[in-house]
Amino acid sequence: MASAELRDTRRRISSVEAIKKITRAMELIAASRIPKAQGRVKASKPYSAKLIDVIENVGGAAGGSDHMLLERRDVSRAGILVVSADRGLAGAYASNIIRLAERRIGELHRQGVDSDLFVVGKKAQIYFRYRGYRIRRAFLAVTDTPGYGDAVAIANSLFEAWASENIHSVEGFYTRFQSALTQIPTRYDLLPIVPPEGDATAPTTNYEYEPSAGEILDRLLPRYVEATIYSMLLEASASEHAARRRAMKAATDNAEELVKNLSVQANRARQAEITTAITEIVGGAEALAESYR
Repeated sequence: MASAELRDTRRRISSVEAIKKITRAMELIAASRIPKAQGRVKASKPYSAKLIDVIENVGGAAGGSDHMLLERRDVSRAGILVVSADRGLAGAYASNIIRLAERRIGELHRQGVDSDLFVVGKKAQIYFRYRGYRIRRAFLAVTDTPGYGDAVAIANSLFEAWASENIHSVEGFYTRFQSALTQIPTRYDLLPIVPPEGDATAPTTNYEYEPSAGEILDRLLPRYVEATIYSMLLEASASEHAARRRAMKAATDNAEELVKNLSVQANRARQAEITTAITEIVGGAEALAESYR
């Protein structure tokens, strides 16, 4: 009959092996989603690049513009957009971007600037709400597979707060996807828009605009913000999947190592039991033999 120590070790081995199956499955799921997320990031870049090119051309023809999204204001309240994650088990992915945003909020507070938060993902919502930060709007169930409609909804919330002059600047915080092994927490100034500047040495083309260049620019600027936010969501989604795959691989490797160590421990306990049983049998046999002498 197995000892209590051996039974406990075997139960631990079974428990760790069950956890290893889960982490392995999550690793494979995350790995399968990374190429799709990378594909969405790459597919969005030509649209953003062309939009910037059009804004450069139209902005040059429009001259100075008084669109509200270009308006520079004295900042007494800043909007902070934080793109985190809805789910955990991704290592330090969410906490890294949350800490970056929190440090910036602290800097603004020391400058006498209040902050309104627009958070994407349950992790950021829970973190900032628990600590008493002012959350103006939270967007959940977005980070896994973001769509352009999600970016439009976020942009509209920012536009509404900007138009009512409740906020005087907007800064975005997201994780930029560099590779499957490297994801970089990044800060980006969203509002007011800094018009992209073209290459002064590049050849220029004169266009005729209908309606006027100024009206076209007024329509393009909101699309530019939406495209920028959409790019942030896609980069963050790819980064989240990569971080989760890496975290689950580390968890699976740790589980395998723990199973090996526990198996050695169980074998030693079993060998000790066998040795004890043999010793008892030999001792009993010797005692029996002595009784017949």
